[in-house]
Amino acid sequence: MIDFKILEKLLALLDESEAHTIEVKKGWWSTTMKVSKSPIGSNGGPVTYQVASPASTVDEGEEEAAEAPPSNYLDIQSPMVGTFYAQPEPGSEPYVRKGTRITPGKTLCIIEAMKIMNPVDAEVSGVIVETLVEDAQPVEFGQILFRVDPNG
Repeated sequence: MIDFKILEKLLALLDESEAHTIEVKKGWWSTTMKVSKSPIGSNGGPVTYQVASPASTVDEGEEEAAEAPPSNYLDIQSPMVGTFYAQPEPGSEPYVRKGTRITPGKTLCIIEAMKIMNPVDAEVSGVIVETLVEDAQPVEFGQILFRVDPNG
């Protein structure tokens, strides 16, 4: 059965974001709800995102090879679509920054989705070597938020 309240919130979130599709899987039985901006029958293919450093520019049609991080770094990805917040409230210190030592359970940031604040906790130990998003920036599911050196 379709929960129209959830569907309405997903449509509003999709409208506010730059994403073209949101897919939500729930439970071990993988109940799936998918909403898309593409009209039915359109030839729109999958959307691919390229992460570039803030200082670089990429012209449309031009491709740049992204510098790969050292293989021993671990990427912490966004578990959902939403808005990234680095600190618990405006004006306070961020949860983590470059050089912060983390352990499993340490809150790294908050992702706001559908007016719900969802903490993202570390699942690994190490040192934050890079934060790849800015405060209050929209993020996509699977987007890399932090890089961690587990040996640091």
